[in-house]
Amino acid sequence: MKRILLFSLPILIIISVIFAIFGFYQARSIQERLIDEVKSKAKAVTESMELSAGQILATRDLRKAQRLIEKFETRERLQGCVLYDREGKLFVITKRFSEWKGQQKPYLVKVLSEKKPHGELTKFGDYSVYSYVHPVLDDDEQILGLVEVIYDTSYVFTRLIGLWKRISITLIVLMISILLISLLTLRQLFVVPVQRLTEWFVHFQRGNTNLKPPIRDAGELGKLAEEVEQVALSLRVARQSMIEDAQGRMEKGELWTEKRLRDLVVAKLGENSLFVVSNREPYLHVFDAERSETKMMFPASGVVTAIDPIMRACGGTWVAHGSGNADKRFVNSRNKLGVPPGDERYILKRVWLTKEEEEGYYFGFSNEGLWPLCHVTHTRPIFRETDWQMYRKVNEKFADSLLEELPVDNPFIFIQDYHFTLLPQMIKKKRPDATIALFWHIPWPNPEVFAICPYQEEILEGMLGCDLIGFHVQNHCNNFLDTANRLMESRVDIEKFSVVRSGRETLVRAYPISVDLSVFGTPTESVLKQKEKIREELKLNGRIVAVSVERIDYTKGIVERILAIDRFLEKYPEYKKRFVFIQIAAPSRTHIKRYHDLIGEIDELIERKNWKYSDGDWSPILYFKRQFTHEEISPYYQLADLCIVSSLHDGMNLVAKEFIAAKHDLSGILLLSRFTGAARELTDAVPINPYAIEEFADSIKEAIELPAEEKRLRMMRMRETVGKNNVYFWAANIITDLTELKNTQSLRKEQG
Repeated sequence: MKRILLFSLPILIIISVIFAIFGFYQARSIQERLIDEVKSKAKAVTESMELSAGQILATRDLRKAQRLIEKFETRERLQGCVLYDREGKLFVITKRFSEWKGQQKPYLVKVLSEKKPHGELTKFGDYSVYSYVHPVLDDDEQILGLVEVIYDTSYVFTRLIGLWKRISITLIVLMISILLISLLTLRQLFVVPVQRLTEWFVHFQRGNTNLKPPIRDAGELGKLAEEVEQVALSLRVARQSMIEDAQGRMEKGELWTEKRLRDLVVAKLGENSLFVVSNREPYLHVFDAERSETKMMFPASGVVTAIDPIMRACGGTWVAHGSGNADKRFVNSRNKLGVPPGDERYILKRVWLTKEEEEGYYFGFSNEGLWPLCHVTHTRPIFRETDWQMYRKVNEKFADSLLEELPVDNPFIFIQDYHFTLLPQMIKKKRPDATIALFWHIPWPNPEVFAICPYQEEILEGMLGCDLIGFHVQNHCNNFLDTANRLMESRVDIEKFSVVRSGRETLVRAYPISVDLSVFGTPTESVLKQKEKIREELKLNGRIVAVSVERIDYTKGIVERILAIDRFLEKYPEYKKRFVFIQIAAPSRTHIKRYHDLIGEIDELIERKNWKYSDGDWSPILYFKRQFTHEEISPYYQLADLCIVSSLHDGMNLVAKEFIAAKHDLSGILLLSRFTGAARELTDAVPINPYAIEEFADSIKEAIELPAEEKRLRMMRMRETVGKNNVYFWAANIITDLTELKNTQSLRKEQG
């Protein structure tokens, strides 16, 4: 519409000016003509009355004078007549003009003295009138009196207003006609071709490079289409070459690396992009009011830690909630930006949520409902109908945002975690060709526990819109199959580990998630300097250092860990002043009362235990309650002799694997809760039961006193496990299973 206005505005302005000038001169001409007509009539009337008026004025016959002027009472337009004597005094006047005698009439003296007629336009009440005065003379040219005729001229202005209305209506009709003609012309010449080009570009951007350009003319748009067609051809050839090269390299690979995963994605997915959906975004922008600057932050999240390296390797689009207070300043018109900043490997698309949506969907249903439901930590789940409705609404919002980005054919969608149980079904209804995987990063409870959820059927129905559902460990897969079998109408295939619902099959598999062993790599000189700086500042020289890193969450066993350290120091006092525990914890979900109370409980407990044991410059527990980046955490992993992971219940726990990845020198030992998914793989860690405080305390002593060579061998074996089964191996298994599943489905359709 703006273009149409810009195109039409100059024409409309020129036409309006021409009409205004034309109307002005036409109105002026008509006004002069009508006034001249009035003057002519007035002159003719007064001249015709001159003889009769002369006789009446000479005899001063009032009755004849009254009859003469009464003729004016019946005229259509407002008209009046006045007779004056030779001295200019009013003799008789038309009744409806009785108030006329009160008006000032300096022109009468002039007519009496000059003996010449006089006419002028004047006002009478609310009327515009024309007054014409004619002198009445006797045979000796002496003044007998005056005759004045008054004509209403307001009809002249009424005629002029009507004229301007007709001109205005004509102008409006003409302007509307010009706009419509401009609209149709521009639509045919510009809008329609651009729309067709835009639709073609959308298909092109979504991976369909085989479509022919919609414009085949010799104009500029046709030339643009031809150039893009050449780019599409080159891209098709280059992609096919990339796929063949990647397939060749895939056969030679051994350990999974970023490069090998990239080859797998090209070989398996080809032109199809990978789409990831999660609640937590991998990079967020936060404005620091104290420093008046915006920071880019990498959030503390196991999902982000695992998925970001995959997206760096594979490329594609990551759709997530834009939660940073400065996020909107760094996106383009489609709410996208390239990440990581300065080394753009993939696209991040941010979805905006209102405070009410975030409160109901995230803090409410997800973290007060599903989170405690799935973790066996004896925290009661809370389910509210308002939270559920908001959860559904946000899932729909993410579905709409994702559907805008999907390519024309066979997109691959990788959904993360319990925030989006309804999303797979929503996507599948509109894009049945999409291949969808959901990875559940937390435990899945047994059917009896899941049956607590009042929305169990809708959640299971939504999840079974997936082609593949992944869990960390086999036990969680078993629980999910049992849940589907017992709580809804479905057929569970134990041999294939799949669920068939409404004719659609969903595979259920265990994929233990991991980290990139090189995420910390060989410690840089900067990290080593920072390590020594921390050792000096915290007075850790000659002391045994234990470290724990996590979000503040009741599933992480932070309280139990502090109680175990307290019991360890009570039971083994020889370690007083020799042992220091560093707790790094990022506050999380503080809007939820259970988390808010937990923060206060931990603060109070640490303060009490430090008061109990503090001696000089030694306190047993150092507590850093803020978010640390990977770069900030690395020196603490490097100087730690022990890493304690005491989760009460955890899907996997990547901190355990990060600590192993950081121990390039094979030093240190890991204490690992039996209730983590990582405990199934890292069997060389010292196992602990965080609920058994006495046993926990003994395990700390056991880990400290392990021979150095045994610690070294254990760390070597665990690094081999993490190196082999790294995050790229995890992603490769999921992508391979997805593509094989898609190929199988395509084959069935062809045969069926």
